[in-house]
Amino acid sequence: MKLTPGAMTVLERRYLKKNENGAVTESPEELFRRVAANVASAEELFRGSRAKGRARAEFEEAFFSLMSSLEFLPNSPTLMNAGRRLQQLAACFVLPVEDSLESIFTAVKNTALIHQSGGGTGFSFSRLRPASDMVSSTGGLASGPVSFMRVFNATTEAITQGGTRRGANMGILRVDHPDIISFITVKEDPGEFVNFNLSVAVTDGFMKALEEGSDYSLVNPRTGMETKRVSAKEVFTRIAESAWRSGEPGVVFIDRINRSNPTPRLGGFEATNPCGEQPLLAYEPCNLGSINLGKMVNEVSGRWALDKGKLARTVKLSVRFLDDVIEACRYPTPEIDAMAKGNRKIGLGVMGFADLLVKLRVRYGSEESFRMAEEIMKSISNSAREASRELAAERGPFPNIKGSVFDGKPAVRNATVTTIAPTGTLSIIAGCSSGIEPFFSLSYTRQVLNGVRIPEVNPLVAEVAKEEGFYNESLIAHIEAGGDIRDRDEVPERIKEIFVTAYDLPPEAHIKMQAAFQKHTDNAVSKTINLPPEAVVEDVKEAYLLAWRLGCKSVTVYRSGTRAEQVLTCKNPLYC
Repeated sequence: MKLTPGAMTVLERRYLKKNENGAVTESPEELFRRVAANVASAEELFRGSRAKGRARAEFEEAFFSLMSSLEFLPNSPTLMNAGRRLQQLAACFVLPVEDSLESIFTAVKNTALIHQSGGGTGFSFSRLRPASDMVSSTGGLASGPVSFMRVFNATTEAITQGGTRRGANMGILRVDHPDIISFITVKEDPGEFVNFNLSVAVTDGFMKALEEGSDYSLVNPRTGMETKRVSAKEVFTRIAESAWRSGEPGVVFIDRINRSNPTPRLGGFEATNPCGEQPLLAYEPCNLGSINLGKMVNEVSGRWALDKGKLARTVKLSVRFLDDVIEACRYPTPEIDAMAKGNRKIGLGVMGFADLLVKLRVRYGSEESFRMAEEIMKSISNSAREASRELAAERGPFPNIKGSVFDGKPAVRNATVTTIAPTGTLSIIAGCSSGIEPFFSLSYTRQVLNGVRIPEVNPLVAEVAKEEGFYNESLIAHIEAGGDIRDRDEVPERIKEIFVTAYDLPPEAHIKMQAAFQKHTDNAVSKTINLPPEAVVEDVKEAYLLAWRLGCKSVTVYRSGTRAEQVLTCKNPLYC
């Protein structure tokens, strides 16, 4: 295995086994062997006695090869916990929060259990009565959703996920909740809700009122009665202003998300996982995994080309892996176990997309790149659904298929099969670009756990320079120092074009890329819409509106420099 220094740093700090003294006792190869053996043990559940051992051994080797080649990696809890004491392998969960103290503090308890095991949690606080509403049992006044969210934030602060990382939450409030303005603006104080991402659940009705320039109703969830009418334009402006200042809240188009609900008889979506790409029902978990597109290539006549056959084979094996994870996982509560095995949702996505484009000499943000994104995701979706049908024939469909959108159709094993996750640490391990993001910069510093900072230089600069015949040490030193590739005379213009970075792209290019992947993704797509420091509030508004028009399910913007601590920082901020 070829692992970068950054990959080794992350593996040693977060993933590899340690002894009681904190010394690492496991190699990366042993990690992948451990995970492959544990996940492949699920194969024995679906085999006759004679075939059990053979199937387990066969797929253990296949899964090991899949991961150790860095062509596919499962979500972090699977890498951390498979074959170990916790055995909690799912990435994300949504917990219900009903309008009672019992429900609220049951959710707090379950949050602690999930974060301790390495999972992330999402909540909708939209069912909680607004601040100053009546509490009939005591005759007092309610404190409202934002106040109770502080309890969840404090719980997360006290727990480190699996001893390796801080817990992550998503807090969502409907745009028609009476406390929506206090929710929108709460993170303008940088000390508030440091363990939460926040998103507003925007309805079709709100968007219609916004387009018409009209008012809409705020509704008390306890009574179902209108409390007052407010201007959709003014609320939208407050959302955009807050996002301009702090990067939050994001927006989820909740009605659009629910139109894609595969199991509507079980309830509707109210919340997502912490990064917004995975809508989930109450108590529903999901396990995710990502294919490294940068490795889905072969050489044709001296140039790289997408290897469609390899991609299809990788997708099918990855779907099987993720379906086995559902069986191998030990879930935190019986309710979560029932939902996991009832719907069997998986979320297969991609990373290394920007790497692939460079290898194919395609500029990120070009019309060709959007077409390629749509075609690749369509191919992945088709192969994943085919694999799910094959597993259904072998193992049976997901138990809740009756009444689902698949009822009466060819049976499938999994209610959903595709999700585009951000792949933050997974892409470091794989040594590739994250998710479907463009390169942040060609040279940057990445902050990981406990303030550790990892300098990184894009290895494709040297690789392409050698392939194209203009490699020299001075060029690499220039990039390492934070220099701009566009300043180098020896680099052909067509090569300068393909090394586009996040802040070279206008916001609409980011959104068009998200929309291209969303067309063939069951769940949603994690994508940051990067804005330069000089962006204005109107730029944020336009980004949200374009995301709505192009069919995105959610949208998050980030204006560079608006947070004290950024995960990625350029060595030369003039260039990003």
